[in-house]
Amino acid sequence: MNNQNELHRTFISRLEIRYGKFNSENNRFASTSNSKIARDLFYSDSQFSRLINNTASEGELVRAVDNIQRLLEVHTLEKEVEKYKSTQYRKRPGKIWWIVLVFLMILTGILGYLLLTSGEKGPAAAGTDHSRYEMLKWSFENNYIRPYITLKELPDDCYFPCYKYQGKWTLKKEYKIPFFRERNGFHYVAKQAVMYATCGDKNATNGEKFEGYEYQKHEIWYDKREFPIDSFLVKGSLSEVRPSYNKAALEDNSNFVKVAYVHTFFKTEFEIDSLDIQRTGKTIGRDIELIDDGELMEKLSSAKLMEELKSEVNAIARNRLEDFSKPIKCNPIRAPKEDFNMIEEGDRLSFDCQFSTGRFLVNYNKVYVLDDQYINNYCR
Repeated sequence: MNNQNELHRTFISRLEIRYGKFNSENNRFASTSNSKIARDLFYSDSQFSRLINNTASEGELVRAVDNIQRLLEVHTLEKEVEKYKSTQYRKRPGKIWWIVLVFLMILTGILGYLLLTSGEKGPAAAGTDHSRYEMLKWSFENNYIRPYITLKELPDDCYFPCYKYQGKWTLKKEYKIPFFRERNGFHYVAKQAVMYATCGDKNATNGEKFEGYEYQKHEIWYDKREFPIDSFLVKGSLSEVRPSYNKAALEDNSNFVKVAYVHTFFKTEFEIDSLDIQRTGKTIGRDIELIDDGELMEKLSSAKLMEELKSEVNAIARNRLEDFSKPIKCNPIRAPKEDFNMIEEGDRLSFDCQFSTGRFLVNYNKVYVLDDQYINNYCR
C-alpha cells in the first residue's frame, strides 16, 4: 500500500505541473476541470476519478504516471517547436524539421502506447465519451506539423502520383463480419474509419507509394439466437456474406445486443502500379471498451449470461482479433482516375478484402472516400 500511495503522490505532483495546484479537499485542480484532464489522458471520467481518489489498482497508477509524463514531454516539445518556428526557422530550417519529425514520431508512439497498454490488461471500462483519434487528428491538423509533400517539392516533370491522394479519407459505409467461435452469436461491425494519407519521404520512392495512418471504431454484437456463422453467408459459400445481412441495422433488431467497442490504430501502405493500387497494412494498437453493465442487463436475460459474454469478449480480444494484427489481404483495385492529376475530393478507393475467422475466410468490402484533399490544384 505504501508503494501505491507513493505512486498516487507522484501522479498528483506531475498533474500539478500541467494543471496547477491540487485541492485535496474537493479533488480538483486549480486551472482545469477533471473532465478535461481525463480527455487529455485518454481516460473516462470514472477512470480518472478512481485515479485521483487513489482507488485505482497499482497497475493503473503505474500506467497513469507514465501517461502524464508523456503528456508533459509533448507539452515541452510544443514549446520547443513554437520557439524555433518563431525565431530560428529562417536561419536553421533543418533544425525545425528535425524537431517536427521527432515530435510526430512521439505523438504516433503515444497513441500506439495508449491503445496497446489498454489492451494488455483487458477491456477498458465503458463510458469513454471522447474521440480516441484526437491525438492522430492533432498530428495531421495543426500549425506545427505538415507531414505532406507540397507542390514545390514535386519533380520538374510532375510525375509523383501519390501527391493527389494526400489528405483525410473516411469510411464510406459500414460492413459486418460474423465470428466463427466455439460459441455462436458474435458479430464484428466496422462503424467508422478516419485515415490520413501522406506520401511520406519524397526521396524514398518515386511517388508510387503512400501510407495511411488510420483510426478505426468497430463494435462487437451478440445475437441472442446464437445462429451459426453460415446463417449469414450466401448459400453454398464459405466466404460471401449475404447482402441483406450487411445492410441490416442491428440496433433495430431486438435479437442483437451491442457488447463492446473496438478502437484500433492502423497503418496502411498503398502502392500505385500504373492504374492499379495495392493495399497492405496491419494493426499497431487496439483498445476494447465494454458496454456498461447496467445497459447490458437491460437487454439480457440474466447476470450469468452477461458475465459469460464479457468472458467471450475477453477471449475474442486475446485470440480472434489477433487475425486483424496480421497483414491484411486485399485484391488490387483500379485507380479512381486514369490521370492521377485529376484525383479530387469525393473519389473513392474500394477494396475487396478477406478476414480469417476460424476455418472461414469472410469477404468484406472497405470503401474510403477522400473528404479533405491536401492539394486541390494539380502540378504543371
